[in-house]
Amino acid sequence: MVGLEKLFAECREVTDKALDELIPLSETEPKKLHEAIRWSIFAGGKRFRPMLVLAVGRIFGAEDKQLWRTAAAVEMIHTYSLIHDDLPAMDDDDLRRGRQTCHVKFDEATAILAGDCLQALAFQTIAEDESLAHSVRVKLISEIARAEGTPLGMVAGQYFDLEAEGQSISIQQLERIHHSKTGAMITVSAQAGAIIANASASDFQAITDYSVKLGLLFQITDDLLDITQPTEVLGKTAGKDLVAEKATYPSLYGLEEAQKLAEKVHAEACQELDKIEKDTEILRLLVDFILHRKA
Repeated sequence: MVGLEKLFAECREVTDKALDELIPLSETEPKKLHEAIRWSIFAGGKRFRPMLVLAVGRIFGAEDKQLWRTAAAVEMIHTYSLIHDDLPAMDDDDLRRGRQTCHVKFDEATAILAGDCLQALAFQTIAEDESLAHSVRVKLISEIARAEGTPLGMVAGQYFDLEAEGQSISIQQLERIHHSKTGAMITVSAQAGAIIANASASDFQAITDYSVKLGLLFQITDDLLDITQPTEVLGKTAGKDLVAEKATYPSLYGLEEAQKLAEKVHAEACQELDKIEKDTEILRLLVDFILHRKA
């Protein structure tokens, strides 16, 4: 997976450079708020969602200069969601990406405002991207807002997830939680690259179907890792799902069957790529990586 590792490294470097330029310095007033934002956004992470923007955009012929701001924007939204998810009123966690969560390092009010700022800055970043036509900017803003906030978006998914704690739920309810909470932003990240590149309707649909499967696979493996890997490997508190009585794939299917489901979803994602008459090898490597990831 040398090509994938190279792309991840390149994406981290360029995305972090863009984020550093877009986010006010810690010395900018209010200093504590900007320090909290930077503490969270530069805590590490794979930059998985920005990488999807880049990879898909390149496949369909977009120029890199058209992709970087949107890539940075989706990372801002992802980080804002992590800050808020970690709050005591939500998942109440004190470790994220191997370091203190934002509200532990600073305080709850600052963490809430840091997330709010990142969300607003994400949409500003796309709206002011002069490398893109106005119609493309509007389309991106619309689709990302839809993935974040509609009844099937990330915010609704978080609500469904909290509501399901300690409850006996169906497989259909579990799928609704994770298609929304995790899958929606992964899907729209891939779609964003296709939108910027003006992919055909059929290619856009194939990328959408692929990324839906990719998001599902990501969540299944995430649930499995919470059980099988220690905190120092995960960079977040291991076993937290079990303690909180979260609805997860292993809790409904069992460990062995959840692993089999991951392999099935992996195969389905690869089948979607067969519909695209372009070189999608990097996306195949990505779905392999998610299936076998260790953290």
